[in-house]
Amino acid sequence: MAGTKQFDPDVAVERAMEVFWLKGYAATTPQNLVDALGIGKGSLYNAFGSKHGLFEQALSHYCDRRLDRFLELLDESAPVRERLRGVLEFIVDEGARGCMVVNTVGELAGVDEAAVTLVRRDFDRVEAVFRALIEEGQRSGEIVPDRDPAVIGSMLLNAMMGLWVLVRVPGERDRLDRVIAATIDAL
Repeated sequence: MAGTKQFDPDVAVERAMEVFWLKGYAATTPQNLVDALGIGKGSLYNAFGSKHGLFEQALSHYCDRRLDRFLELLDESAPVRERLRGVLEFIVDEGARGCMVVNTVGELAGVDEAAVTLVRRDFDRVEAVFRALIEEGQRSGEIVPDRDPAVIGSMLLNAMMGLWVLVRVPGERDRLDRVIAATIDAL
């Protein structure tokens, strides 16, 4: 039937995310995307408007997927500090490619306001999750109540983003473990 999409846009966004995450925005060519998605250039542009339009969807998808994974790790019955340690250790264990958000900031901050807007939204969402977890820890007595949960949430976001950078350098496990220990001890 004419006009019917021959591909699943959600699968296409997932595949595009993998390409952008690996290569970065500038180094990803339309041909790289066509090859990875298994569609023609016309279909790519008809479905997503532009390479940048697809990139925005891929970055947003990455942020949603990563946040869902963090929420899974944080939605356990363990004490708050252990759950936070679990998220930070997940970054170290799974982060050899780094973080698409960190990669985007390094490549596009200052030149791509749409990408920066998505990054800011991601930062806000992650901080809100951390803040809620700190508040839970304060209610349970696990974290001292006189600390501002918003400030701690920002500190945890910073530690998380720093870990995503450090994890890209081979042979840094001792340093990464020290960062995790110091971050949890600071709570």
